[in-house]
Amino acid sequence: MTKSIPPSRQALREALALSEDILKNIELIEMPLANISLKASRLARLLNDFDSQKIMEYEASGYPSTPDGVHPDVYRLAVAAGREYQQKNEKTGEIQNYIYTTSIEELEQEVKSTDAALAAARDPDVSISSANPYQRVWNPAGNKFERNTIRSSAARAQRHLSARRSFIYSYVLRRYHELRFSGIADDIFSRIREKVDSVIGERVPDAVQKLAAVYENLQSENPEDWANAVHSCRRILQELANVLYPARADIEKKVNRKKRTIKLGADNYINRLIAFLEEKADSERFKEIVGSHLRYMGDRLDSIFRADQKGSHAIVTKDEADRYVVYTYLVVGDILMLQ
Repeated sequence: MTKSIPPSRQALREALALSEDILKNIELIEMPLANISLKASRLARLLNDFDSQKIMEYEASGYPSTPDGVHPDVYRLAVAAGREYQQKNEKTGEIQNYIYTTSIEELEQEVKSTDAALAAARDPDVSISSANPYQRVWNPAGNKFERNTIRSSAARAQRHLSARRSFIYSYVLRRYHELRFSGIADDIFSRIREKVDSVIGERVPDAVQKLAAVYENLQSENPEDWANAVHSCRRILQELANVLYPARADIEKKVNRKKRTIKLGADNYINRLIAFLEEKADSERFKEIVGSHLRYMGDRLDSIFRADQKGSHAIVTKDEADRYVVYTYLVVGDILMLQ
C-alpha cells in the first residue's frame, strides 16, 4: 500500500476543476477514452493517489506482462480496476482467474475498425453455372465464420471499453464529490475564521500572531509542530480569558444541589471562560453546549501541555491538531458573540 500524502490547497483547487472537466469529456464524448484516462491519471497525481495514477497510466498504455506472466503488483492494480475475470480450464476443469491487459486505445481501435473488417470479409458476388444439365454445382464457401468471429471480438471489445468508461467515470465522480464537499467545508470555516480574526484582533491583539503561527505549524510534516499548534490554541484561550474574565478569588456554587468551589485563579482559564459564558448568555442550551466544548478542550489541551512540560511529548496527530484549531475558532467565535 502507498503512503498517503495530503495534497496542497492549490493542488486540490486544480483537481476540482480538472475532475469537472473530465466528467464533461466523458458525458459529452468530447475525446477518445484513452486521452481521458491520461487526464484521470493527472487528477490522481494531483491528489497523491499513486495507485490510481498508475492504474490510469496502464489503462491508457496497457498492463505490462512478460512471457512468465504478470507481475503481482500489476495484477493487483488490474484487479482494483475491475479487469479480472474467471475462466474454466478445459483440461483440469479448474476455475482460474485472469486479467485482460489490452489498452483502452487498442479497444477503441478494434471497435472502430469493425465495419471495415466486416466489409473486407463480405462474401464475393459470384454466380456459378454449368452447361452440363446433369452436373451439380455449389457456390464457394462464404466468409460467415470470419464475420462471426469479427462480430464476437468487437462485442467483447465494446463490453471491455464500456467497463473502462464506467470505471474511470466512477473514480472521477467520487473524487469530484469529495473535492466539492471539502471545498464547501473550507468555505464555511474560512468565513468563521475571517470573522473571528477580525474580532479577536480588536480584543486580544497578541492572539493574531499566535493564530498565524498555528497555520504555519499545521503546514509542517513534523509532529512537534502539530503539538505547538495545539499549545498555541491553549495560549489563545488563556489570553481571551484574561481579557474577558480576569483572575479573581474562588467562588462557591451549587452544582446538582451540592456546593462546589469554582477556582477562578490565573491557571483556571477554562473556568473563567465558562463563568463569563454563564454571566453573559441567555440561553441555557447555549451555555450547556459551549461549556461542554470548553471543558473537553481544556482537559485535552492541558494534558498535552503537561506531558510536554514533563518532557514526554504527548503524541498529537495531524488530524487531531486540525480538529483543535477548528474547535478553538468555533468556541472563540461563540464567546465573542456575547460581547
